[in-house]
Amino acid sequence: MKSRLAAAVAGAYTSAFAAEPPRVPDLCAMLEVPPDPAMGDYALPCFRFAKDLRRSPQSIASALAAAWLSPDLADCAVAGGYLNFALKRGAFTTLTLDAIRSAGDSFAASDEGAGKTIVIDYSSINIAKRMHIGHLWTTMIGHSLKRLFEHLGYKVVGINHLGDWGTQFGKMISAYKRWGSREGVERGGVPALVDLYVRFHKEAALNPALEDEGREWFLKIERGDSEAMELFNWFKELTLRDVERTYRLLGVTFDEYTGESFYIDKMEPVVDELRAKGLLTLSEGASIVDLSADGIPPALILKSDGATLYTTRDLAAAIYRARTYHFDKCLYVVAYHQDLHFRQLFRVLELMGYPWAKDLAHVSYGMVSYEGAPLSTREGRIVYLDDVLDAAITKARALIDEKSPNLPDKDATARAVGIGAIVYAALGSGRIKDVDFRWSRALNFDGETGPYVQYTHARCCSVLSKASAAGLDWSEEREWSPESLGNDEAQAVLLLLSRYPEAVSDAAHRYEPSILTRHVTQIAQAYNRYYYEHRILDGEAENQRAGVILTEAVRDVLRKGLYLLGIDAPERM
Repeated sequence: MKSRLAAAVAGAYTSAFAAEPPRVPDLCAMLEVPPDPAMGDYALPCFRFAKDLRRSPQSIASALAAAWLSPDLADCAVAGGYLNFALKRGAFTTLTLDAIRSAGDSFAASDEGAGKTIVIDYSSINIAKRMHIGHLWTTMIGHSLKRLFEHLGYKVVGINHLGDWGTQFGKMISAYKRWGSREGVERGGVPALVDLYVRFHKEAALNPALEDEGREWFLKIERGDSEAMELFNWFKELTLRDVERTYRLLGVTFDEYTGESFYIDKMEPVVDELRAKGLLTLSEGASIVDLSADGIPPALILKSDGATLYTTRDLAAAIYRARTYHFDKCLYVVAYHQDLHFRQLFRVLELMGYPWAKDLAHVSYGMVSYEGAPLSTREGRIVYLDDVLDAAITKARALIDEKSPNLPDKDATARAVGIGAIVYAALGSGRIKDVDFRWSRALNFDGETGPYVQYTHARCCSVLSKASAAGLDWSEEREWSPESLGNDEAQAVLLLLSRYPEAVSDAAHRYEPSILTRHVTQIAQAYNRYYYEHRILDGEAENQRAGVILTEAVRDVLRKGLYLLGIDAPERM
């Protein structure tokens, strides 16, 4: 609709000013949604034309209104420097529903990403640790962005960059050798490893020599000692096996699991390149890249003892990804406390002369705390993600037993609703906001929640099922009445449906899935208002078909929108 309005504006511009109009895509981008629906459905600010035309914005708006040649599309009115458009409801209804029906699942899809690749680094679990609630944000933001960009035609490579390097693994081996057993760890899995890790730090507080022992074991890992490597790889295998259930519940998959250890043999060439390009300098024995000219603290590349750091490994990872995938964008979905690290990383790569450094982006999100306190595995103050998911599924099952005891396949529905509630909670507000996780909020299914949107989808399915059972045929060749959808409630639904492709595009390009979360929620709210105000399956057959076609469009858009967010859409609830 915006494209049609923009094309009509271009024609009016030529007629009014005998001048070359702005490009239709540029006019399309200028169109806004007025803050008050009474002002119209779209508005064109005319201030940008004032300099070229040497006229006031209001006189430009008035001239465009006088030259308006598309009264069948929309009426227009001048409001200051704005030209406001009120869409013709019959034409708008037909155009919108025909577009959705003809597109099917590809509605809001595009081929803009054809031939382009986006790499997304997300989730980034730590070996020998359970996934905690903080991992939900990086995992689901990354997963949603992957689906969004795939919907827009991009090839997307999802990478789980494992935290599998550092002295903590030496400490883990030390703890296992002192207090663990193979049988106990195999039986207890990652929780048993976490218990050993917590115990190590408690014991080390009383016996500092344990810290040295942990460092010695990590040195053995670095040197490839057979016993150390066997235990190290076993810990990794246990961890990936443990998290697979959580990822399966969330519906999350990755194209690649490569952790820090994968890049150990790829760092020396990077250090040599930095040195050859004159970027390395010594500071108190450590090798750094001086970034003071950019107002950034120095990037530490090598410690004084020659040990590599996180930045060194990330430089190697970025170069490897660029050479392997030839990406057009590489996104890092990591909490904002790593902002300085990524500023340093991206700037060092620019100084190294890599033109693709401009295509790297840090998709930051807020920090997660628990009941007002920071999360800490070491101190045992943590909320594990699988515990949250299991609790949500249990609550959903209890609600189903209470309200819909005869629902078939209650376990599958409880899983979809419980997981949907948790995922929606992660994607429901702007990603940069800090989050204080509280059980009472996480398990609240009332209000603007995933279950609310899922229930609206199920309601649409119910209406369609009843229409089919009543013998109503609403196939494309049957006549239906757009005029019967001219009421305010139906038009509110249609406007939101028509703006859904824009919400999908904005959510992807602004790396902000919450844009889509809010939009599908608004569609659900608008449809429920329509549902309560109008009896869809009453009246003339043409009117019934119109209501059912609108319901079908809402069902399809909600189902696809929820999918792009990583949420299932049950047909019955």
